[in-house]
Amino acid sequence: MTRTEAEKGPGPGARSQESRRQFIAERVLEHGTVTVTWLAAKTGVSVMTVHRDLDELARRGVLRRFRGGVSAQPSSVFESNLDYRLGVHVAEKEAIARAAAALIEPGMSVMLDDSTTALALARLLPEPGTAPLTVLTNARRVIDVFTEREDVRLIGLGGEYSRTHDSFLGMPCVEAVEALSVDLVLVSTSAMNARMTFHQEQDVVLVKRAMLRSGTRTALLMDHSKLARTALHRLCPVADFDHVVLDAGVEPRLLAELREQTDVRVAETGSAGGPGSTRGTSSTGSAGK
Repeated sequence: MTRTEAEKGPGPGARSQESRRQFIAERVLEHGTVTVTWLAAKTGVSVMTVHRDLDELARRGVLRRFRGGVSAQPSSVFESNLDYRLGVHVAEKEAIARAAAALIEPGMSVMLDDSTTALALARLLPEPGTAPLTVLTNARRVIDVFTEREDVRLIGLGGEYSRTHDSFLGMPCVEAVEALSVDLVLVSTSAMNARMTFHQEQDVVLVKRAMLRSGTRTALLMDHSKLARTALHRLCPVADFDHVVLDAGVEPRLLAELREQTDVRVAETGSAGGPGSTRGTSSTGSAGK
């Protein structure tokens, strides 16, 4: 089969451009360093197409190019990059967002962090019957979602602008958050295991902790790729959250351990129960949640 035929076939070459770039990024992260020819064979596209994909991924700060190959950025750089995060596990994040929207009631004050899952939720709000809302956020793209919405009172949380996250961080942001009290805080983070949540960046951890302290209720939004992992900094115990919203890809044993600690909602990404449906809600555990 020729390279052109491979590109048109049902195999890896049939991937959309963005899903192919996600596949490339994940393979480079898995192996550390790979060659262009190896990537071309794995994706079923031409070497020139791979070069274009690598140029774009390098521009986003996800990968580093060298002659004949490519290597991964340190994981802290790779996983914090907003352009990368916007392109991965999109269906799962949208399903989680739809499930999390069920936590929001009319008249609430809702604080959203700078995660891409919170951005997916912002694009759904306000759902019918939930307006008016007050939305508070440090994420520039979430702010953009609501600037034209007259039924949403929008409060931007300022601070030092981070281009990597496209959000505002640092002590000015922490202090702004600490002056507030809201009905519901919804955040995501980069890693969690059965007991603890984590993030690889200290500045992000400080802002998320302040947000969680400001909420009467808190919710953690996590797709399955972030589970059974750790990162450098501890954020807070899983049991501290009132709700955890996951997608259906979570390993059953881990799901059972999480349900021992707090209310866990599982968002279906398939057709069962309809888009964004939830199943298996639990609210037991020693934390009394």
